[in-house]
Amino acid sequence: MLHNVHILTELKSIMPFTLTFVSLLIASTLIRLWLGGRHITYVQSHRNLVPAAFSDNITLDAHQKAADYTAAKTKLALIETVVQALFLFALTLGGGLQLIDDSWRSLLVNQEIIRGALVICSAMLVSSLIDLPFEYYKTFVVDAQFGFNKMTHAMFVSDLIKHSLLGLALGGPLLLLALWLMQGAGEYWWLYLWLVWSAFNLIMLALYPTFIAPLFNKFSPLNDEALKQRIEILLTKCGFKSQGLFVMDGSSRSSHGNAYFTGFGASKRVVFFDTLLERLNADEIESVLAHELGHFKHKHVVKRIAMMFIVSFFGLALLGWLMNQPWFYLSLGVNQVSNYMALMLFMLVSPVFLFLLRPFMANYSRQNEFEADDYAAKHASAKYLVQALVKLYRDNASTLTPDPLHSAFYDSHPPASIRISKLSGYTS
Repeated sequence: MLHNVHILTELKSIMPFTLTFVSLLIASTLIRLWLGGRHITYVQSHRNLVPAAFSDNITLDAHQKAADYTAAKTKLALIETVVQALFLFALTLGGGLQLIDDSWRSLLVNQEIIRGALVICSAMLVSSLIDLPFEYYKTFVVDAQFGFNKMTHAMFVSDLIKHSLLGLALGGPLLLLALWLMQGAGEYWWLYLWLVWSAFNLIMLALYPTFIAPLFNKFSPLNDEALKQRIEILLTKCGFKSQGLFVMDGSSRSSHGNAYFTGFGASKRVVFFDTLLERLNADEIESVLAHELGHFKHKHVVKRIAMMFIVSFFGLALLGWLMNQPWFYLSLGVNQVSNYMALMLFMLVSPVFLFLLRPFMANYSRQNEFEADDYAAKHASAKYLVQALVKLYRDNASTLTPDPLHSAFYDSHPPASIRISKLSGYTS
């Protein structure tokens, strides 16, 4: 009788969280599917007419290519959404994580930190294998069909191996340190881990341009002296000090074009895709760079790093409490309390609970883009930024007519029509 009462008490404690998790997982998956379906329908319904603001610069064929490319990518993303939801359910309530844990225990891996690292790495490996077919299909079928893929199969495998080895080399020691802190650093282990995590990210930001990025792409100094001088004048005017101006061989993998800043502190670099330099003239390149400088001037990167640190601080504090709650494990399909299971479960289910925050984060990002555009219009030329954006929309097959609701929920950049209309106000 007492045993039955104990079971009922446990069920009462785990059922609310289990139901909440399952409900949110189903709801977020259905919302993703609904938004994706809306997006495909909306884009295809506007496929046969180029928006008036772009009719002089983008042909109907290019507009239709963008619509079809968007639809193909979105359809693949919808399938991936369902697979990932099923996989998450299988890992948690389906007993997948518990099975992995039991397997390593059966192999007599009794040292908890080592076993924990093996369990987490095993789960992440399976997750990567689930994602791999989608990445392959996107690269060699979707992108190839629309003329964007330049990557060979050998390069794809090489990148995969490099990413895996780099992940083990950098993430392995960090994971072991995290599990060691969770086990032996006392009540405030999460605070110490947060300090380590923050320092690790800052170090990676500083090291990435010089030591990590060159593992995957070739970077060479910008050799166009006239363009280089023009860019350096702009950088000086905007108070931006960089380690140099570099051209990246983006064409070795894709025909998409871009430009960006990378690094942190003294390691900052300005990087242009070679494909971007081939397509834009000097005025347009300067305006694109001015946009990127707008992000720097408004401290958007610093603000995002600060936000990441704040979120991770409260996230780890919450994990510090959850790891001592047996219902947290039981309600997610794990029957043995352990530090590493708490960490793995938290990483797996957090995105489900944070999903509805996506439109707020997307809106914040779009506001940053407007601010950067405003800066570019004042320090370079709104006219040439418009010309550059139109070329990039065309050459990257970016849809000019996204579904408004889908865009509001997901897009980090404003829709093309709104962005161009706002910039055109500077030129009128």
